[in-house]
Amino acid sequence: MSSMSEGGTPAGGQPSGERRGLAALVFDAKARSLFFQAILAVAILALIWMAIGNAADNLAAQNKEFGFGFFDRPSDIQILTTFGTWLVGYAPGQNTVFDVFLVGIANTLIVSIAGIIFATFWGFLLGIFRLSQNFVLRGFATIYVELLRNIPLLLQIFFWTAVLRIIAPSQRGTYSTLIPGLFQFDAKGIYGPYPVTSAGFGIVALSVLVAIAAAVFYGKHAKKKQDATGQPSPVGLVSAALIIGIPVVVFFIMDRPLSIEWPNFVSDGPVLRRGFERGVGSYIAPEFMALFLALATYTAAFIAEIVRAGIQAVPKGQSEAASALGLPKGVAMRKVILPQAFRVIVPPLTSQYLNLTKNSSLAAAIGYPELVAVFAGTTLNQVGRAIEIIAIVILVYLVISLLTSSFMNWFNNRVKLVER
Repeated sequence: MSSMSEGGTPAGGQPSGERRGLAALVFDAKARSLFFQAILAVAILALIWMAIGNAADNLAAQNKEFGFGFFDRPSDIQILTTFGTWLVGYAPGQNTVFDVFLVGIANTLIVSIAGIIFATFWGFLLGIFRLSQNFVLRGFATIYVELLRNIPLLLQIFFWTAVLRIIAPSQRGTYSTLIPGLFQFDAKGIYGPYPVTSAGFGIVALSVLVAIAAAVFYGKHAKKKQDATGQPSPVGLVSAALIIGIPVVVFFIMDRPLSIEWPNFVSDGPVLRRGFERGVGSYIAPEFMALFLALATYTAAFIAEIVRAGIQAVPKGQSEAASALGLPKGVAMRKVILPQAFRVIVPPLTSQYLNLTKNSSLAAAIGYPELVAVFAGTTLNQVGRAIEIIAIVILVYLVISLLTSSFMNWFNNRVKLVER
């Protein structure tokens, strides 16, 4: 028998229960994992603290301050006329650096959203064409995808910039028609109609939201009715009638609070004064069009392959069942194949949306004033706050990416298949 001291302690010293507890912690995989994670977190925080301290010492040695007071400085930066300058109301010498920051964000979001919408529609069409039995459509989509995916995006931006310059009239005081009766263009950009609102337009805009809400409500009601009785309802026609009819009625009731301002082309007088009058009608900069076309067409090539893979992931029996029911191929694609393919398409589609948004920073190469070009470029050179400005730009892109991912995750949960 082993010798025991008072209190049940072995002759060796430590209580046997405590020794078993320590051994359990040492051999517990979860406890070890938490321990090493804690050590790693402390090490990362220490490195960050050292980097911040080092940066603070260097700034103090150079008599520089850290802060964000430069946002209130007046700005005399000349910015290309874009949708962003129109939204912010920017004018050199009359606004601050913060307004320049807002212009950069607005221009980045506008070209990104427009590119995502166009790339999605065009990419889905190309993906369906890739699987078409029509040789011409399939061949065109294959060549398009293989060509654009393997050419650097920056070169494509330069290509579209050159194309727009070549097709634009070179002689001052002349222009060409893009869409008869709507849009014209010259070497300086694209000009078209501009809506001018008056009192009462806010009620018309509110009626549009009410009409959309009514259409959504009717769609849900029709779905419940179809699930209960099997009887379909004309959701498309009713929704179109609501969304168009209600705002039109309110528009005339409010005495038409919207007019159209058309661009004015000056063909007489001194040569240097000829051309479209600035500030009259709408204006789209050629830099915006070149960037938009490059981003949309480039991203559409990747989306096409995602769509093709998603459609091919649907079991072949689904299309055969739809054919056996007598569904036309177009209806089968819209009602049977694509809804099931979305569960495969949406996750990689999110990555392409994020890539398009981040690729918009290449606009600095052609002078389009998005966030990196006008804020992390021109503004940084003027105010000299590199750490603060770069940190802000990183944070903006991070927020945009997180919001995009959150929305796509929500959409993915809505369209995913639910197991019974």
